[in-house]
Amino acid sequence: MRLLAMCVGLCLVFLFVWERVDMVRVGYQVERLKQEKTILERERDQLRVKVSALSAPDRIAKVATERLGMAPPQRGQVIVVQAESLAVPPIQGAPVELRVAKHEPFDVRR
Repeated sequence: MRLLAMCVGLCLVFLFVWERVDMVRVGYQVERLKQEKTILERERDQLRVKVSALSAPDRIAKVATERLGMAPPQRGQVIVVQAESLAVPPIQGAPVELRVAKHEPFDVRR
């Protein structure tokens, strides 16, 4: 009986030690994940700033004209088409208008 009590006591001590070691391991894991979360939040914020800077209308217009050689449409290149019947009914009070740009090279000599 005494041997059984010692075995049970020893098992309880091992269980207690294992529980404490596991709690410390989980604590370290939680701290590591908190640090990783902070790093990812900083990276997300930096990416949001970068997206905001890259999607600025002024920057897009500058890239379109300088790098891509685009220019605003010249007079007569945009045709306004009035649609009378649509598959989806328009919102009440909203004008139905469709703009189409003609793809014709314009004469620079004009």
